[in-house]
Amino acid sequence: METILGFFIAMVVGLTGAGGGPLTVPLLVLILGRSASESVGTSLAFVFVIKLCASPLYILRKSVDWRMLGLMLAGGLPGVLLGSWILLHLSKKQIEPILLPLVGTTIAALALMRLFRIKSMPRPKQERRWLIPFATLPIGAEVGFSSAGAGALGGLLLMYQTILPASTIVGTDLLFGMALSFIGSGIHIIFGQVDHALVFKMLLGGIPGAILGSWLGTKVPSQTLQVAMSVVFGYLGLHMSWKGLAPLFLR
Repeated sequence: METILGFFIAMVVGLTGAGGGPLTVPLLVLILGRSASESVGTSLAFVFVIKLCASPLYILRKSVDWRMLGLMLAGGLPGVLLGSWILLHLSKKQIEPILLPLVGTTIAALALMRLFRIKSMPRPKQERRWLIPFATLPIGAEVGFSSAGAGALGGLLLMYQTILPASTIVGTDLLFGMALSFIGSGIHIIFGQVDHALVFKMLLGGIPGAILGSWLGTKVPSQTLQVAMSVVFGYLGLHMSWKGLAPLFLR
């Protein structure tokens, strides 16, 4: 089951360029019955390896703006430290019924934001790069807390605050998400919130899934995939929230 989940999640990431965290965390909670904090840590480690496998292609194509990546990490890295600390601090208080709806609602909100983003919003004619670190601070915190947000929010930030071409936006955002996943998973490993055996089993399916997804991504209409997966992410996030809230209403 773990290998099949890893294959499916990685294929979606290869197809859409996003979805690692928003898909992995709810599936680990809902299907495998893992805790929210352990699911976030395991998701970060899994997503890091998947993005690590995909990143050389964008680097070789020179589709990474290294100066922009540095600005994004200037805010994103402190943010992921903060988000991870908040999640680990809450998990120590054994308030899983609260963590589940918090993380689930976050994932659902990101999915809806991706689904209903303003496509007619014009791209800027001039960049305001000084804003980037301030914008990526909360994005990093989101990643540390829920394992979600780097792909959706990072990509939107680059789209509407820079004049970078689309291929460079994807490559830069991919490395941004990879770096945040690396730092976030490292923190969760230190505090024992990553299931190493589960990560290994998921990667057995995840690595070939990412390769297949990347190939299929050139065959399937991107917009159709983005809409379909946003709906799925939203449903899983809401279902995860209900799992945490249901015991409070059904007593």
